[in-house]
Amino acid sequence: MARLIKRQTVDRILFLGPATILLALFFLVPVVVDIGLAFTDMGRNLKVTGFTTENVQRMLGGDRRLTHVMLVTLTYVLCTLAIFNVGYGLLLALLTTALPDRAGAFFRAVWFLPRMSPSVVYALLWSWVIAPTDYGLLNQALAAFSLPLLDLKSNAPMLVVILANGFIGASFGMIIFTSAIRAIPQHLFHAARVDGAGGLSLIRHITLPAIRWQVSFVTIYQALSLLVSFEYIWLITNGGPFYDTTVYALYVYRRAFENGQYAYGAALALGLVVVGISVAMILWRFFDMRALLQKPRIEVG
Repeated sequence: MARLIKRQTVDRILFLGPATILLALFFLVPVVVDIGLAFTDMGRNLKVTGFTTENVQRMLGGDRRLTHVMLVTLTYVLCTLAIFNVGYGLLLALLTTALPDRAGAFFRAVWFLPRMSPSVVYALLWSWVIAPTDYGLLNQALAAFSLPLLDLKSNAPMLVVILANGFIGASFGMIIFTSAIRAIPQHLFHAARVDGAGGLSLIRHITLPAIRWQVSFVTIYQALSLLVSFEYIWLITNGGPFYDTTVYALYVYRRAFENGQYAYGAALALGLVVVGISVAMILWRFFDMRALLQKPRIEVG
């Protein structure tokens, strides 16, 4: 018995050891370092001359711009998540699975292309589409119908970043939802059609309940991803005009690496960690993800 327990312990170390080390090095250690920097006075010279709580006090009440940044972040995350990452991704999955296999696979591959493209290339394409000159793709289309030219980057920058991040984010949900829909037993659909159920009834009473956990996972994962990502916003609008598209994560980057306020940037990053954990716990409880991890009540022997 002791030999068996020892063997199981060795197996756990061999299997979980590398993952645990990587988790500690790339997740836990940076958080500990960030907490330490948040209570220092490190500036552009990278020197620490003392410990202080001024950064936290400034973040909690002394930074007037932070409130605006948080409102921008809330708008960006909610709109991108609900409309595109979950809503549009689910719509794409439903439509492409309803098509013949080859046609559905073709359209899914087309929608997946932006995610496979380098970030810089994707951002350059969007910059060309919304360019306020006659050479912009959108303005070329408007000119063909004798419509006035648009400058979305200046007049509707939030719409631009939501669309840019939404179209690339929808592909992730599309793949997850498509796999989940394909895993639903087909006899359920056949039986419902025999009973006279239409297309919308099949989606409402069979498809959506069957992919509940996948929808929950994509919602939680994409919400956390949107909170900490800013690369497309930085490349397309650079957070402007002014701070109109500066989300929280980009604000941390600009304070730390553009303004040289490393200690204050660390304090802001610590706040982002707290916000991320809070959002994850709220969504975890809202979607009752604990039920997904429960042991099955029926064991098949």
